[in-house]
Amino acid sequence: MSDEKKMVQIKINEQIMQVPEGITILEAAQEAGIRIPTLCHLDLHDLKMVNQTASCRVCMVEAPGRDNLVPSCVTKVADGMEIRTDSLKAITARRMAVELLLSNHPNECFTCPKNLQCELQALAAELGVREIKWEGERMDYPKDLSSDAIVKDANKCIYCRRCETMCNEVQTCGILSGISRGFDAFVGPFANIPMVDSSCTYCGQCVAVCPTAALTEVNHTDKVWEALNDPDKHVIVQTAPAIRVAIGELFDMEPGTIVTGQLVTALKRMGFDAVFDTDFGADLTIMEEASELIYRMNNNKTLPMLTSCCPAWVKFIEHQFPELLEIPSTCKSPHIMFGTIAKTYYAEKNNIDPNSIVVVSIMPCIAKKAEAKRPELTKDDNDNVDIVVTTRELGAMIKEAGMEFANLPEGNFDRLMGESTGASVIFGTTGGVIEAAIRTAYEWITGEELENVDFTQLRGIEGLREATVNVGGNELHIGIAHGLGNARELLESIREGKSKYDAIEIMACPGGCIGGGGQPYHHGNDEIVKKRQEAIYREDRSKKLRKSHENPEILKLYEEYLGEPYGKLAHELLHTHYEERERI
Repeated sequence: MSDEKKMVQIKINEQIMQVPEGITILEAAQEAGIRIPTLCHLDLHDLKMVNQTASCRVCMVEAPGRDNLVPSCVTKVADGMEIRTDSLKAITARRMAVELLLSNHPNECFTCPKNLQCELQALAAELGVREIKWEGERMDYPKDLSSDAIVKDANKCIYCRRCETMCNEVQTCGILSGISRGFDAFVGPFANIPMVDSSCTYCGQCVAVCPTAALTEVNHTDKVWEALNDPDKHVIVQTAPAIRVAIGELFDMEPGTIVTGQLVTALKRMGFDAVFDTDFGADLTIMEEASELIYRMNNNKTLPMLTSCCPAWVKFIEHQFPELLEIPSTCKSPHIMFGTIAKTYYAEKNNIDPNSIVVVSIMPCIAKKAEAKRPELTKDDNDNVDIVVTTRELGAMIKEAGMEFANLPEGNFDRLMGESTGASVIFGTTGGVIEAAIRTAYEWITGEELENVDFTQLRGIEGLREATVNVGGNELHIGIAHGLGNARELLESIREGKSKYDAIEIMACPGGCIGGGGQPYHHGNDEIVKKRQEAIYREDRSKKLRKSHENPEILKLYEEYLGEPYGKLAHELLHTHYEERERI
C-alpha cells in the first residue's frame, strides 16, 4: 500500500490549492501563507502534541454553505471546501472574541509581568481593538503567591488550557485542570489549593506556554538590585551554561548566538563583586557523580544511578515514584554546589564573612528558585544560594540598566571558581550531563586517556534515547529522557523491571535546560531549541579542556579544601537526600 496521503482540493480566499486530506483549515492556511490569528491553539511539533480546545474562538473563519462560522484550528478540510478567512463576518467575530476576553481581563498592562510579551495584548493590537465595549463585573480571585517559584493569577486566565495540556499531557504531572464554569472559569490545581500544597514540580513549562500572565515566575530582580546596593554585602553571581546560548534572543540576536563574554561584561557593569560560571559547579558535580557511579558499580550498590541536576525531575520522582528514591545520585545540583563552596572555600580564601556573601544564580529554570529554599540544601540554616533569577529576568535587568547588550565587549569570568571545561558546558542540553560523566568515568575506570570525547550516541533531541558505551571492555547501558512525560515512561519501565540500565539522565524540560521554563519564550518553535543545542556543542568543541577532572581550579579545590572526591567533607557539603512527598 502507498504511504502517500490522499489530496483534496480546497479554495481559501479565492486561492485554489491541493492539501492533504485530514489536516485542519488552520494548517491549510499556513501552507498557503495565509495568517489566521490564534490564541488557545498551540502546536508542539517535536512533542507530537497540539492544544486544540478551540475555546478562544479567535480563529473563526467562514465556510460558505455552513450555517455558522467554524474554528479553523479544529475543523478538518474537505474536498471542494471553500473558505474565507478575510470576510467581514470572520473579522467581526474575531474582534468580538478578543473584546469579550478583554472585558473580563485586568486593565494593568503597564505593570503586568508579560507587558509587551502577552499574546492577548499583541492580538488586540493586531485586530485594532481600542476600547472595551462591555464594561462590567470581572473575576476577582486572590493571587496565589504560596510557592517560591510560580505565581498564579487566575484573573488573567483566558481559559485557553494550554498550561493544562502541557502539565497533563506533555509533563504528565496532572496538577492543572479547569475550575468553575462560565464567566468564573480558570485553570488551577485541584480544588484550587495553593500551588505550594500541590504536587507541582515547578518545571515552569506551564509558564512557558501561558499566553498571558496567568502563570509567571516569582520575580526576584528587586532582591538582586537591593543586594547590589547594600555596601555591607559581597554579591557574587553565577550563570548557567544554557543562558549563554539563549539570552541574546531577548536583544534581537539570532537563536543559538553564544554571548558568554558579553554576559560577563553585563554582570560586572551591573555591580557584582565577582562573576563566576556555574560550569565550575558542573565540573565539580561530575567529580562527585562519576565517583558515585564508580562506587556503586564496584560495590554492588543500587543501579541504575540517575543524575540529580534537575530539581523539577527530583521533585517529580519524590511525588510520583517515591519507591525509587534510592536510585537518584545524592549529588546536589551544580548551582547549589557552587553556592556551598562560595560560602566555605571562597569565603576562607578571601577572608570574607560567609554571612555577608550573597550568591545569585542566573538560571534557565524556574524550579531552581524553589530548589534554593529546600532545607536539606542549606548549611547551618543559611541558604547556599540566596537569589535565583531566570534568563528572562536577567534580560529585563540588563535593559533596565540601559546597556546595548549586543555591542558589549567580551569579558572573562573571575578566577578561583570561574574556570570550566567543555564537559560542563554540555550540561545545558539533554544528554550532556551523562556524556560529561562518562568522559570522566572512562578515564578513571580504564586509567587510559580518552582521545575522542564526543559520545555522539548519547546526543539527539528524541524524548527517550538509550545507548551502550564501551568502557574498558565493559558495556555501560545508558538511558536518557527529557520532558517529564518521557521520564515517567522510563521510570515505569525501571519499576516494572523491563529496563536494565547502569546510568540514566533525566531532564524535566523538553530539550533539557536550553528549553527551560525560564528561558526566552519560543512559543513551541522547535528550531529555536535545536539552534540553542547546536550552540552548546560548538562551545564545548571550542574549549581547550573538555573533561571535568582536568579543570585546574577543581583540582586545586580538592587539594586545598575538599580532599578526595566522594570523601567525607565532599559528602558533607556536596551531597543530599530526598524525601517522599504526598501526591496531590
